[in-house]
Amino acid sequence: MRQHDTTTADSIHNRRIAVWLFVCCLMVYAMVILGGVTRLTGSGLSMVEWDPIFGILPPLDEAGWDEAFSLYQKSPEYQKINIGMDLEGFKQIYWFEYSHRVLGRTIGTVFLLPFLFFLVKGWIHRPLIPKLLTMFVLGGLQGLLGWYMVKSGLIDNPHVSQYRLTAHLGLAILIYTYMFYVALGLWQGEQRSGSTPAGLRRATTLLTGLVFITILSGGFVAGLKAGYAYNTFPLMDGHWIPEAVFMQTPLWRNFFENIATVQFDHRLLAILVFVSVIALWIAARRRYSLPATVNTGLHLMLAAVLLQFGLGISTLLLHVPVALAATHQAGALLLLTTALYTRHRMMVAG
Repeated sequence: MRQHDTTTADSIHNRRIAVWLFVCCLMVYAMVILGGVTRLTGSGLSMVEWDPIFGILPPLDEAGWDEAFSLYQKSPEYQKINIGMDLEGFKQIYWFEYSHRVLGRTIGTVFLLPFLFFLVKGWIHRPLIPKLLTMFVLGGLQGLLGWYMVKSGLIDNPHVSQYRLTAHLGLAILIYTYMFYVALGLWQGEQRSGSTPAGLRRATTLLTGLVFITILSGGFVAGLKAGYAYNTFPLMDGHWIPEAVFMQTPLWRNFFENIATVQFDHRLLAILVFVSVIALWIAARRRYSLPATVNTGLHLMLAAVLLQFGLGISTLLLHVPVALAATHQAGALLLLTTALYTRHRMMVAG
């Protein structure tokens, strides 16, 4: 009886911890979207200083705003791109970047305080502690990487490095993925199941990795503003493969620095994801009798990829409107979430 009570208490504690992690996931999700909006509105270089301790407060009076604006006027972005911008225009871009930074610190607080509470209460099993500490450390590194990214546009060239931008995005997605998967395990249990064929599990794992790579390729598209070029689909400037695709030397630079190649790669990966999800859905439905939760995951993946593909094409054809582009980024993370959920259910569903 006592063992049963202990097991029930552990299950309750695990679910409480899972809810906390799901809340953190939702905040990271919002952080990724807000970061995309900050990028799309050209707001990322508006705050030229980083004070991780006292920088939580925005300018509180006109003197504070004048000081912040004066610092911005010394930056290469103002001098080379936004010369003549007035204080009101500066405030508009400042609030996006400020909100992004404050949300990042809020996530850190929302993670740390409950973690300490759960730890003191003894609700966290020992094997879970290093996982949670890893999440916290990665979150701190993400903040440092964000500032390292911003610094690349504050020296001479008012342009954030696409390499640093993609690294910043990629680490955010990794944190989200790790946190979400651990939360799923706590909520639904980690017991292994053999009811889903190994080949189907491997295919879903590979597809999840492909979605992640496609998101990273989107980071290079954003970093180079490649979405503002070749605004037709499926052809690019009247060609299936743009003529400028391999114009740079050495060859490898085209995949990361050539606008034509970067957009072409993103298109190709997106189409591959689209076709792969549909193929997986058809194969799984026709060949196997799967648990209901796995079927639900497959249906969610199919719906997410259809939505995301439509959003991607619309964003391109309409020359990257901010609201639509941000929704496209949200759709990418939604698709990854459905893939993670489906993979997890394939691993543990009975």
